Amino acid sequence: MLAEEIALGMRVRYPRTGTTGAVVRLEQVAGNQFAELDSTHLLYRTDQLIQAEHAKRSATTIEEDAKEVIRREREFAAGSELQDALKNIDQSCEGGG
Repeated sequence: MLAEEIALGMRVRYPRTGTTGAVVRLEQVAGNQFAELDSTHLLYRTDQLIQAEHAKRSATTIEEDAKEVIRREREFAAGSELQDALKNIDQSCEGGG
């Protein structure tokens, strides 16, 4: 992204790590422009950033996703595959070393 395209408050993403955040500060260091993100408070080179999607996940969506994971885990724990696996262990805890 060009340095002229970056503005304070803009949501950007650093694709190498997937870090996303809003630009809170711009700074010149050794001839390169860096942007500080509110999510990490670290500096990222502006030419390495891309504009992030504006849609953020809401707390409701995250809660619904967590409930879905819990439901799937409960189904798995109640299933016969896990129960059969538990019957076939000898309850020992050997570290192998």
